[in-house]
Amino acid sequence: MNIGTTRRDFLKLAGAGAVLAGFLRGGAAMAADTDTVTIAYNVNLPAFDPTVGPSAVNPTIQAIYRSIFDQYVGQKPDLSFEPGLLTEWGWNDDKTKVWMTVREGVTWHDDSKLTPEDVVWSLERAGDEKSGNPIQFVWSTIGNFTIDGQRIEADVKSFDPTLFKWMAFLTGYVMPKAYYEKVGAEGFEQKPIGTGPYMVDEFQSNGFLRLKAHKDYWGGKPAFETVIFKFVPDASSRVAEIESGGSDVTLQIPYEEYDRLTKGGRFSGTCEPVSDIGMIFINNVEPLLDKNVRLAACHAVDKQAIITRLLRGYGTPIDTLEAPGYAAYDPSIKVPHDPELARKLLADSGFSTDNPVKVTIQTTRGYMPKDYEMIQAIVGMWRKVGIEATIEVYEIAKHYELRAADQLAPFAFYNWGNAIGDPATSTGFAMFGPSPHSVWNTDDLDARIAPLWGEKDEEKRIEGWKAVDRYIAEEGYVLPILQYAQPIVFRKGLTVTANQSEALQPTLIAPDKA
Repeated sequence: MNIGTTRRDFLKLAGAGAVLAGFLRGGAAMAADTDTVTIAYNVNLPAFDPTVGPSAVNPTIQAIYRSIFDQYVGQKPDLSFEPGLLTEWGWNDDKTKVWMTVREGVTWHDDSKLTPEDVVWSLERAGDEKSGNPIQFVWSTIGNFTIDGQRIEADVKSFDPTLFKWMAFLTGYVMPKAYYEKVGAEGFEQKPIGTGPYMVDEFQSNGFLRLKAHKDYWGGKPAFETVIFKFVPDASSRVAEIESGGSDVTLQIPYEEYDRLTKGGRFSGTCEPVSDIGMIFINNVEPLLDKNVRLAACHAVDKQAIITRLLRGYGTPIDTLEAPGYAAYDPSIKVPHDPELARKLLADSGFSTDNPVKVTIQTTRGYMPKDYEMIQAIVGMWRKVGIEATIEVYEIAKHYELRAADQLAPFAFYNWGNAIGDPATSTGFAMFGPSPHSVWNTDDLDARIAPLWGEKDEEKRIEGWKAVDRYIAEEGYVLPILQYAQPIVFRKGLTVTANQSEALQPTLIAPDKA
């Protein structure tokens, strides 16, 4: 494996598309190689460790992580759970202990064997507040591990009903104990290994990642010998990649381009609803400490018009952080488009179109389909009622940095992924003040959320989250916009299975045998 290709070498090769394609494939010049698939990807890979740092909670990167590493619990494209590196798992009757059975016959990329010790070490490391795991407060709810053959048991220090769901979600990956302790964090980033279906072959930061099939993968041989992720953050460039033949598959392109490409006869596609939602974080800073301003911003937005006009009908408007299909989705909670009400609310606080309230809103541009254009439209809607917003564009990595430091602007657009559909991982993590992922931090909301974390009665827990969602809507603490549909375009001769988690995993791409 060589991940030391210099930036200069890469840029020289990038001068000619065909040459670059051949370089990435190790000599073959055509994107349609039967043993290679190239994906024009919409985000860069900041780090290889899938369990620490801001990138670990970026839903889009999980497709890469799931290619190299395996999770404790697997998840199918329809979001149902299945055995992963654990074949069985559960609580005892009074939920004071957990137990897990580790899969046998699993091999790391360095040919060593996966052991229960790897699983325990991974869980203990994830639960260590010094590790940098963004979900540490979930993993730390169990401890005092014991191993008996392939069976692991642990004490429940604090009951979390979502624990095993997290084992199929963000940071829920098993890491190689002996190897990591030998090479350290820096060595692991230079030469990462996992137990996943693909091994890292070559990596150029901000350029590409080339993977090779793991011949001893416990889940069976992957469909392609080589997978290449080309990092192409610009949406128009991803369209050019697929049209030129430089890539075989791409995603998150403008919906009008999706329609054009898939109706032209050269490409196939899928555009299905995913678990991601588009939302605007509201920060508890001036001028948004004024409830009238917050509610006016919410009521001024015509979500259906945005979906119809900008997204060509792809998407579903939402009024809470629970999308259709989530466990706590409540269609009775409504925040209707009402510009007259928005004007009245602003007037009650002394604002108008002649004397607008002034704010900043941050957004990505090209990370998700029409993200910047959606914010432009929202800013236009706000202007008509008396909110004057300045748009600030940043890369998604910058969003995570600012959010972790609690330095986001008063408004900040974001796409929130919740592949396990639990309210704790949508409303809970996004809105609970002590969570490192929250932006709105006030005691009134925290007091309503706090008791739900350890609620053992599932029906009571879900109803409690619905009540929290209703309170958030009434107070205007966040501005949900839509549930996304994910556009994926691919060349003829391939099939792609849509994944409701949005993770475009290479294992879901295969040659079309029709």
